[in-house]
Amino acid sequence: MTDSTQEAAVTAEADENRQRKNGLYGRVSAELAENMKRGWADTERRGLEPVAQAEYAARRREVLSARFPGELLVVPAGNAKVRANDTNYPFRPSSDYVYLTGDQSQDAVLVLEPAGHDGRDGHRATLYLLPRSDRENGEFWLDYHGELWDGRRNSLEENEQLLGLPCRDVRTLADRLAAAAGPVRLLRGHDAGVDAALAGTATAGHDDEFRSFLSGMRLVKDEFEIADLRFACEATVRGFEDVVRTLGTDTPTPERLVEGTFFTRARIEGNDVGYASICAAGPHATTLHWVRNDGEARPGDLLLLDAGVETRNLYTADVTRTLPVDGRFTPVQRRVYEAVHAAQEAGIAAVKPGAAYRDFHDAAQRVLAEHLAAWGLFGDRSADEAWELGLQRRWSLAGTGHMLGLDVHDCAKARTGMYVDGTLEAGMVLTVEPGLYFQSDDLTVPEEYRGIGVRIEDDLLVTEEGNENLSAGLPRTADEVEAWMARLRG
Repeated sequence: MTDSTQEAAVTAEADENRQRKNGLYGRVSAELAENMKRGWADTERRGLEPVAQAEYAARRREVLSARFPGELLVVPAGNAKVRANDTNYPFRPSSDYVYLTGDQSQDAVLVLEPAGHDGRDGHRATLYLLPRSDRENGEFWLDYHGELWDGRRNSLEENEQLLGLPCRDVRTLADRLAAAAGPVRLLRGHDAGVDAALAGTATAGHDDEFRSFLSGMRLVKDEFEIADLRFACEATVRGFEDVVRTLGTDTPTPERLVEGTFFTRARIEGNDVGYASICAAGPHATTLHWVRNDGEARPGDLLLLDAGVETRNLYTADVTRTLPVDGRFTPVQRRVYEAVHAAQEAGIAAVKPGAAYRDFHDAAQRVLAEHLAAWGLFGDRSADEAWELGLQRRWSLAGTGHMLGLDVHDCAKARTGMYVDGTLEAGMVLTVEPGLYFQSDDLTVPEEYRGIGVRIEDDLLVTEEGNENLSAGLPRTADEVEAWMARLRG
């Protein structure tokens, strides 16, 4: 696409924004245009206090600056994604952008520019955002994404007070990027316009290293993050309680009612759910990522509920409980449940500073192998032999946990040596979530096991002394689950 063609396309898109095809209004009269400019009160907010995350975000930027001296660093928030025609998905900024700014604006970009004559005096951080809609040119009411349509935005001055760093109009960013000299690192894949503007700066592995370092920075949580994750878990506990009160003891409960009940709690106390809730009843619980939620939770079945509240600062919990819909486990359900609980206990015990990250996974999987061997599912093979061969994976399938934070699978791009092959440190937060899943068509297990899926998942903070279970507000043993459900149902 030539420059002139691209400019024409942008102009056409802007014109369509201002007047939808098949819209009921045509031209704007001069009288109406002039009328809309007048009679508006001054709503500028002054003397604002910085958001709680601002000081932590500033420290994080300092760490990033020290790692990449003399290089231009660019971290976009991202753009809205179209769901259908002119309807977008709810916007959620890139996690690294939030981590470094504390901001959640759409179409924004953080730029860290090398300071000093040789670029070795740290970085000057500038945030490029959309300012408030222009009242003079009619943008605020004529543009279908102006403030009268989408709501008031902060002014640049307001954002400077709230976020603690200089803010500029994002529409001037293209000129700044066009003048970029020297090495540039960009978090690609979030903003197509920024990616295109810096397309000529791509160097093999250059931006991958940047992404990996940003992801690794988030492995150890600071005080702000830990407090937010603790709240996410507490709100999630309340969401699970809401679901238990909703479950019918004599009649089926739609999985979508379970999903909607938890979603209501997430929206009341937080921003959203942190990921698509898994509300898997009966045989659906054997599908690890069952998010269709189009079945029914029937009395006598188990309901596997994997859900987490995402806070208004975008940190998410990730918790699973497997519940007997009518409040009582059958003997075989209890047998499977108690095996998974024993595995989780072993995994949690292995979470401590200085331990290998893999230790909690190995400990939990070994216990599962022992139970499966005791049930005769490995034939003549011992639990140790089955463990060495990984045979338990037929019924456990997944790893036993992952890091948690701004993303439900947090720090996913961190270097393997720091993450899965690394060592646990105080301040890390991870899930411990063993499970057993016996498919309905699995002829290698006794019929009574088929269609049973059980997972128990909690969110663990690594402490100096060992660990803290942030989701301990939910019961874990079979007896405790039954008593808890009975109490909530009165």
